[in-house]
Amino acid sequence: MANISPSFPERSNPQGLIFDIRRYTLHDGPGVRTTVFFKGCPLNCLWCCNPESQVGQPELIWIRERCLGCDLCRTVCPQGALEVTGDGGKSVNRERCDRCGQCAVRCPGEALNLIGRRVTADEVLAEVTRDALYFEGSGGGLTLSGGEPLAQPEFAAELLWRYKHEEKGENTVVETCGYVEWPAIEMLSADVDLFLYDIKHMDPSEHLRLTGRDNRLILENARRLAQAGRSLVIRLPLIAGLNDSRENLEATADFALSLAGVKRIDILSYHRLGEPKYRRLERDYPLNGQSSLPAERIAWARQILEQRGLEVRIGG
Repeated sequence: MANISPSFPERSNPQGLIFDIRRYTLHDGPGVRTTVFFKGCPLNCLWCCNPESQVGQPELIWIRERCLGCDLCRTVCPQGALEVTGDGGKSVNRERCDRCGQCAVRCPGEALNLIGRRVTADEVLAEVTRDALYFEGSGGGLTLSGGEPLAQPEFAAELLWRYKHEEKGENTVVETCGYVEWPAIEMLSADVDLFLYDIKHMDPSEHLRLTGRDNRLILENARRLAQAGRSLVIRLPLIAGLNDSRENLEATADFALSLAGVKRIDILSYHRLGEPKYRRLERDYPLNGQSSLPAERIAWARQILEQRGLEVRIGG
């Protein structure tokens, strides 16, 4: 009998820059998932808990508590980019560092790590599909996160298409801030089952202050996705004193409800778990001293959103 298995046009195998692949995730969409974290983001949110995701190139970090003090890293650095600080620590001269990663390879305590690696679509899909049998029946699948996956649209589109059409994946999700030009979204939206779409502040000037960009493009892209019939869940990172006012909560709810098909909003409560990463990257933490929202404030915000007619989940 002739082979009648479906054929697909020959696909490209583009490269992308990622910084992690996590299996068995439960909060990046329905069911049990594998999440691919893209490196590089057009926003610079003050509360970002993944500062290693922001810059669109590999970055070297130093983890003090792992350092053995052997100085082997400095002996192999071809650019002399590693310096000893007054307190016996290490500092990376980032103007000299060419991100070759030799120091990280040589470090016996894994105190130095190069965050970010260039991978092909083939390499990512091989990892994603490795555990697919364990996910079957959970309603889970593949999530693209970041950073901002839509900042690498060709790579993201190839992963989504091949996962849906060649690997027969159950479900695809894209977590996005929405700050990209529309063609980057349009080219892959047909292969996305759900967009987890961040709305950080409704006021353009406040959005600019908090993230480095205003929100006009973000809101317009959300409207266009909804008009195209794509599934969206709005996500609101909630930070005390920055975007948790009644005015902003009500404006966010009204915007969400103006989008056809949108019924749910997820509150992502601020936490400080990313603070040590800033030290390792030798950056100042923008919200030093910022407190988390108390449970009663989160409940108050939830009530406001529910009174507007939205289904509200805490944490997504």
